[in-house]
Amino acid sequence: MKSLHRAWIVAAVAFVAIIGAAGFRATPGVLITPLEDEFGWTRGTISLAVSVNLMLYGLCAPFAAALMDRFGVRRVVACALLMVAAGSGLTVFMTASWQLVALWGVLVGLGTGSMALVFAATLTDRWFVRHRGLVTGVLTAGGATGQLIFLPVLAHLAGTHGWRPASLTVAGAALAVVPLVWFLIRDTPEEIGLTALGATEPVVRVPRTGAAARAVRVLREAARTRYFWYLAIGFAICGASTNGLVGTHFIPAAHDHGMPETTAASLLALIGVFDIAGTVFSGWLSDRVDSRLLLAVYYGLRGLSLLILPRLFAATAEPSMLVFIVFYGLDWVATVPPTVALCRKIFGADGSVVFGWVFASHQIGAAVVATVAGVTRDHLGDYDLAWYGAGALCLLASLMSSRIVTRVGSRREAAILVG
Repeated sequence: MKSLHRAWIVAAVAFVAIIGAAGFRATPGVLITPLEDEFGWTRGTISLAVSVNLMLYGLCAPFAAALMDRFGVRRVVACALLMVAAGSGLTVFMTASWQLVALWGVLVGLGTGSMALVFAATLTDRWFVRHRGLVTGVLTAGGATGQLIFLPVLAHLAGTHGWRPASLTVAGAALAVVPLVWFLIRDTPEEIGLTALGATEPVVRVPRTGAAARAVRVLREAARTRYFWYLAIGFAICGASTNGLVGTHFIPAAHDHGMPETTAASLLALIGVFDIAGTVFSGWLSDRVDSRLLLAVYYGLRGLSLLILPRLFAATAEPSMLVFIVFYGLDWVATVPPTVALCRKIFGADGSVVFGWVFASHQIGAAVVATVAGVTRDHLGDYDLAWYGAGALCLLASLMSSRIVTRVGSRREAAILVG
């Protein structure tokens, strides 16, 4: 019987780490109402901490990719988990809103950003040749799994015992993953005398110095292409419509319409169930179907689902809301596998770092909308304008993706300078 390739063990541990990263990052959405009730902070103020978290979650990604090249995957991910544990655990002592920004915003944002999607892109690039798209989809689905596992548990803890036990649970979970990462993940298959799954010969990798300089250089070169900007702007809209709006504000928005927070958290987690299926299937498709076409379809469907969400909230019709959950959930992060595949195809060895910058745009979009939606709710009394605006932006992203399909047919065409 053929033995199991070590790549699958590494991928399994990475999946656990990514589950944690997603759960840790999504936690502030559960804590908005409890923090509002205890401290009297407005949703705009609390959303600012979420925005900083989202911004750093994205902006540190390209530097994390370069640091993984320089110092190794497991060192970077282990340090990131320790930062998450510190940021979450110390919140139990906070008394002012700036401390929420510093801890949940800065520390947890930097920690989760260093082991999120760029981690998946780097790991699959090193350990897999065969099944690369499928594994990317599975690892990306880890984000949805983290949401599925953590949100109902943390919502229950926050509702019955207060938000502090929820924060300590996140800190403990982050610490528990550190030994798994340290002892079971290796930076490359060549480190233990193997080749990547499906590779015919080993790859000689030389640690690169100047991680920050390399990340900036890659951005400068990639930004000279139309292709990069089509992907980056589209992915910014992706972040705005998922992590920034639904991931942050779905629970308090549902609560505004009379839905208990634990029920809303369960619905958001249910999105994660269908997201797992949708993202894994998207990874499988990205090995077989033009990734640019996939992006156009995904963004279009998401836009339509968001445009009908205000009516579902107003009607409080459970069957209709479940239809939205299924439809939207299948599309939540299905955009990631084709985006990773396109970055790798066009930018070659720098693909992981380029994806880091594209992912940074995703989080910038998420950060802006997280605050804007909170302020909109404070001033207008509901989130309707935010839902409609996000839906329209998704349709714009679909249009942009269709232009990539017609205008970028090869690497040579992708290298055409902007303007």
